[in-house]
Amino acid sequence: MSGTSTGSGRRTAAGRRISPTGVLAFVLPQAAVITLCADVAPAGPGSRWFRALTAGAEVEFKGPLGGFVLRRDETRRPLFVAEEIGIVPIRSILTDIDAAGFARPATLVYWARDAGGLVYDAELRALARRRPGFAYHPVVAPVAGEERGPAGLVDRLVTGVEGLVAYVAGGAGTIARVREVLMAKGLERKAVRWEKFW
Repeated sequence: MSGTSTGSGRRTAAGRRISPTGVLAFVLPQAAVITLCADVAPAGPGSRWFRALTAGAEVEFKGPLGGFVLRRDETRRPLFVAEEIGIVPIRSILTDIDAAGFARPATLVYWARDAGGLVYDAELRALARRRPGFAYHPVVAPVAGEERGPAGLVDRLVTGVEGLVAYVAGGAGTIARVREVLMAKGLERKAVRWEKFW
């Protein structure tokens, strides 16, 4: 596998590797690894595109784009909330702060309809064991109070919002409910960052 620069800041991967878990890994010339995780079950345009990829296909990457990033100068403690495949950008952030040593406490609430939807669960449990400042709360529905996704657990876990910033990734309904819960506790709307998947 190799990668080339297109000259416009974009990178093109000249190959791919699919792991037993269905994760695609692309290697760039600088030996950096990009791992892609795609939920191909919905059979939408993106799912069909991923399924149609073949070994050796060239793929262009842009980004990261948008504001769903944990800035290096952020001093607030992060609360991460993921609904199913919404774990992907949050896992990327967690991998980055793990490499930096978890300078501040962090919490992850990760919700899925069934245990199979908790992608990276074993990895996240290992991270929680390795990093005492990281609290991991996986939730599989239906659990009493969690029928509406992770908002119920967020409501119970968050007792104060001073010095908190939230990162929520998943469906529009989950994002809205978690934001409502946190704002009712006094968190400013701008302190809830989100990435909508559906």
